[in-house]
Amino acid sequence: MTETRTADPAAEEQEARTEEPEAAEQPEAAEQPEAAEQPEAAEEPEAAEQPEAAEEPEAAEASEAAEEPRRTGASDEPPRREKKDAAEPSRGLFADPLVRVALAVTVIAAGVCAWFGYSYRTASSDGSLAFAAERDKVLAAADQAIVNLNTLDYRDVDAGLKVWRDSSTAQLYDEIVQGGARLKSDIQKAKTTSTAKIRESALTELDIRAGKAAVIAAVSISISGADGKPVNNLRRFTGQLTRTSAGWKLSALGQAPTGTS
Repeated sequence: MTETRTADPAAEEQEARTEEPEAAEQPEAAEQPEAAEQPEAAEEPEAAEQPEAAEEPEAAEASEAAEEPRRTGASDEPPRREKKDAAEPSRGLFADPLVRVALAVTVIAAGVCAWFGYSYRTASSDGSLAFAAERDKVLAAADQAIVNLNTLDYRDVDAGLKVWRDSSTAQLYDEIVQGGARLKSDIQKAKTTSTAKIRESALTELDIRAGKAAVIAAVSISISGADGKPVNNLRRFTGQLTRTSAGWKLSALGQAPTGTS
């Protein structure tokens, strides 16, 4: 015979009530936040510090490599190599073509200096320097004479005419002596004063043996009359010089033709 049980509602409710607390206790499984505390394992930066340990072998290798030359005695070789390298340039110094060329240029330059010294002594002995010195002396005398013959002051004509005579010779001297009285009268009446300055000059001829020379000059002349206002003009002169016992003097003087340089 089989037993048939009827469902007792009251008993089922009690069983359900007694079972519910067990289901309510399931939140204990939610206590898994303890697993969330795993970030403590993230404290692995300590492991990141391991490169320091990795570097230690390199330092050890470097120190071992530094100690190897001492153990093997190879530290003596570099000085011997440097000595050899330093000795090589000294052996090949004169083998360098640039060095040979520089030495050749030095020898040639020394020869040129010696030649110039010799030519200077030769010029001095054959009279070239003496000729140049005389040329400068004649030109200076010509410049001064031209300035003198273009300078005159109405307040002291006699002194001015004496300078004219002292600066001239031959035909020019005669002309000054003959025309001196008339020139003095004209200068005093016009109350004329004149001054001169050489701008350019050069000798066009010079014969020292014959005592003859020719000069050309550009002269700036300032002339003032009774009103005292100066009038400036530029004139060109050609002149002849003759050597006298008192030095070189002008024997002729006149204005140069237009276009004369």
